[in-house]
Formats: sequence, C-alpha cells, structure tokens
Amino acid sequence: MEERQLEIANRMKNLIWTVCGDYSMEAKPDVDGFLRCKYLALYDGIKQGAFAKYFDKEQLSLYLVKKVYLQAREEPLLGIARLCMEESVGKRISRERKGVDSIRKKAYEYLLDHELHQMTRSELGRLQIALMRNCLMGEQQQEQRLQERIDSLKELQQANTTMEIIRKIDECYNEWVDPKFETMHGSLEQVLAVTLEELTEYNWRDFLTEEMYEENFAAYLEQMSEQMTATGGVESSDEQKKTFRRQVIRVSEEELKKVYTYVELNFGKTYLNPLEEKKLNYQLCRGVHGDCGLYFTDGILERPVKRNYQLEYAKKQREKNKYVYYDNHRVVKHNIQILTDILKKAMAMRMESCDIIADRGVLRPERLWRVGRSRDARLFTRTEKQDGNAFVVDLLIDASGSQRVRQEKVVLQAYIIMEALSRVGIPHRVMSFCTFWDHTILQRFREYDEDASANERIFSFTTSSNNRDGLAIRAASLGLLEREEDHKIMIILSDGRPYDVILNRPNARNPLPYQGEYAVKDTGLEVRRLRNYGISVLGVFVGEEKELEAEKKIFGKDFAYIRDISNFSKIVGRYLTKQMEENN
Repeated sequence: MEERQLEIANRMKNLIWTVCGDYSMEAKPDVDGFLRCKYLALYDGIKQGAFAKYFDKEQLSLYLVKKVYLQAREEPLLGIARLCMEESVGKRISRERKGVDSIRKKAYEYLLDHELHQMTRSELGRLQIALMRNCLMGEQQQEQRLQERIDSLKELQQANTTMEIIRKIDECYNEWVDPKFETMHGSLEQVLAVTLEELTEYNWRDFLTEEMYEENFAAYLEQMSEQMTATGGVESSDEQKKTFRRQVIRVSEEELKKVYTYVELNFGKTYLNPLEEKKLNYQLCRGVHGDCGLYFTDGILERPVKRNYQLEYAKKQREKNKYVYYDNHRVVKHNIQILTDILKKAMAMRMESCDIIADRGVLRPERLWRVGRSRDARLFTRTEKQDGNAFVVDLLIDASGSQRVRQEKVVLQAYIIMEALSRVGIPHRVMSFCTFWDHTILQRFREYDEDASANERIFSFTTSSNNRDGLAIRAASLGLLEREEDHKIMIILSDGRPYDVILNRPNARNPLPYQGEYAVKDTGLEVRRLRNYGISVLGVFVGEEKELEAEKKIFGKDFAYIRDISNFSKIVGRYLTKQMEENN
C-alpha cells in the first residue's frame, strides 16, 4: 500500500509540474483523495499547476489569511476563492490541454453523485452545482440571483493578474456572505495592509489539522494554500467551524536579543534614556507582567531609526488621517466648538462665588447660640471663589490591530477632544498603547502642558499588534498621579478585550497568555487601583456587543458603550461635565 501511495504521489507531482511548466515548484498531491476518486484528485492537481503557471498562488493565499485575520468566515471565503480560481484557469487550461476537459467532467459527475445533498444546503453550494451542470449539459437558464453570480464569476475568464482575482473574491464575499464586513472590519486596502507581524502573533491552531498543531502562522498559510484548489463542497459543517485562540510564542536567546531592535524599527526610538527605561520596567513590570517590557516613544515619524516599510506605511497613514480630516473639517470644527462651549459653561459654574460657613469672616448672629454649647466654632460666613482649573485629563487609546477598521475616525474624535481641552485650558496628555512581542508600546502624542500646536501629532496615529491593557493603564497612571491638580481623570478608549501573546523567554517564569478572564481581571484591578487613589476612570467601549460583560467587569458603572466612534467626543464631553458638576 505504501509503494502504491508513493507511485500515485509521483504521478500526480509529474502532472502538476507538467501543467505548471516549473519543475522546481513544491507540488502538493492529494493521495488520499486519489484513492477516493482519482478524477477529482487529478483535476485538483491540474488546477494547482495551472494557477501557479498563470498567477501568484502565494499572493492569493496571503490575502485569504489576512481576510480571516480581520474576522472573515474561513469556509465561505475559501469556497468563493475556489470558485473564482476555477473560473480564472478552468477554460484556459482546457484550451491548452485537451484531456483536461474529460477529467474535469468526470470530477464533476462524481461530486454531483456523492456530495449533491451537502452542497444544496448552502447558497454557495447551489452556485457550484449550477456551474458544474452548465459545464456538463451546456448553459442553462438560472433564477436571476444565481445567474447574476454566475455572470460575475465569468468575468474572471479574462483575468490577467492575481489582484483581479483577489478583488473579485473580496467583492463576492462582501456582497454574498457579509455585507457589513467592510463597515465593521475594513476595506480591501485595509485587509492588504495587515502586517506579517500581526499575523504571526495570532495563534492559528484552531484552524490547523492535528499534525500541524505545533506550528502557527506559516502552517496555516500553507494549509490555506493547499485548500484553495480543492474541488469539493464549498462549506464545512457547523462542527468544523473554528475560532481564534492564542498561545505562548517560544523564542531563542538569539531572537530575544533582536526584539528590542525590532521594536525600534517599527515604532521609532524611545524618548527615555537607558536608566529611566530600566527604572520604569523594574518598577512596573511585576506580577502577571513580570516577563514584559515597556517602551515609551513619540512614534516612528518623530524618531525613525531608518527608512523602512513601517516608516513608509506610517507616512501614508498620516496622510490618510489628514485627508479624512480635511474632508470633514467643517463637521470637526463644529464639534470642537460645541464641546468647548459645554466645558466653558461647566467651568464657569465652578468659578462662581459661593458663601460657606467658616471660623472667620462675617458674623452670623443666628449661630451665636453655639457659643459655650458646641465645639463647632464656625460662627461666620465667608465668600469663596471656586477653582475652575483644578482638573487634569489623560486620554489613553487602544492602538491594537482590532482598531484598524476605525483608526481614521479615532483620530478625528481624539483631535476634537484635544482641541476643546486646549481651548478651555485643561492640561491633558494623549497616548496610545499596543503590544509588540513582549513590549507594551506607549506612544505619546502630547504632554499635559503643551500648547494646542501639539494636537496635530494625533494624525500620526496608527494601529498594530495586540493590547495588554493592564500594563498600559499602570504605566500611563504614573504621570497622572504626579500631577498637582485635585481632580484627575483618565479616559480609556478600547474594545474591551485585553489580548496579548506572551513570549516564552529562556528561563522565564512562563506566565499565562494574557487573554480572557485572566486579562479582564488584571485590567479591572488596575482600574480599581486608580480609583482608590482618587482618579476618575471612564472606559469608552467600541468593541462587539458580546464583549460587554468583560467591559462591565473592568470599568463597573463608569463605562460608555458606543456603536459609532463618532459619538466618542460627545461621551467624553458629558463625562467631563459630570465630573466638574460633582466636584463643585
């Protein structure tokens, strides 16, 4: 049996190489599939070789992985990709090699005989049935919806580039499977902008076959590449659908030495000297964060190490952020004015004089009865003026990859808040946080007492990687606790999902992966610690509704759930006004 399998594998490899014309290509023959139905396995091998001949298989498989990373459903996405790939190469390779048409028809007959029931259970399956019957029995008239989809796929018969196929897959998925995908998770450009660093930090284990469990991104990419050319049912059963899960990434001593270099290259040089950095890491990276590091920076655009991809991407994102601002500048300025007026009114009320009972001032005859009868010597009234400038604000923004789909809107809302606070003279600092490998990155956009010109730096906001909320809050609170103002406020914008992969350092204490209840509990403890110090903490939640319970556990009653990031500045304005009124 073993010899028979080797013989089949060699025959199929030769077939793939012959079709492709490149004998150095790494062919993936489906031997088990051949033993089940040789025509189906042969046709899959032919498609594999044909696609490699005309297009870039790696480019397509990487797009699919990025789309899944941004929460596309794997099975229907793969199903659409298979249909698109077949339309792009099927007739082309049949014209070149006459025997292919016969093999394809026999493969289709097998599927219609053995998998028809399963395929009729989904819209994509019914579309595949219609396409196969058109091939076997000639063009047939279909219902309008189905015919429109068939016509859309046929456009790929003229495709000349891989990007044309990618655009068609993306268009079909967004239209047929998830019409809200672009709004909720991002356009094709945002999908393609996902970095390899972000992909490698996810654990793809739940998407992998058992023999690949010890691997991660590379194994999933390879598996996705293999599955693209399969000519089977386009969707798996519900039991086979999986979700993301994280794991600990293991690094060697040599890799560990490079981590700091990677951080500098991706986020710019730190503004701390080595001694300050070491002191802060020693002070803050304890307990559940014991194997982590902190990195304080003004961003790659302010202090780049060298010109690289990340620097160019940051420049493009800054221009994109500015373009969105210029496109909406009237609305933004109007909102700045509204928020400014609200804050001015609240501060004016605090500045009003009020009479208080005191031990000196103007004598109150009606209180003289207390003399000799009470230890309360407050027999006078005194007029006091409230201090309207006794507030300081920290704005801490989650800059992890989950914010990518709304990053331009986050910039606009943060800018509105910064401008309004600057106009009323409330000191405020704005920072973002994300976690890259074992370093939590805190990027500073403005310091407390800088003038309004510093607000422009928020346009450099970009998103990347994971988020270790507890450590970020702990680090950001240091500056706030050192301020002299009586009333300190921290506002945290996040998706309510602390989520980080821990690097398994050599000889480390191996803490648990920072996720789920473990991470929520730690972040909640940091929030309560700040409140015990008298800091008012507001959580502004922009994540999925299913994460609301976690947000409540973290922030208690002081959190706001906004479905639209455009309400961020309004929520913050109401909270600041409330704090001023309560402390009056």
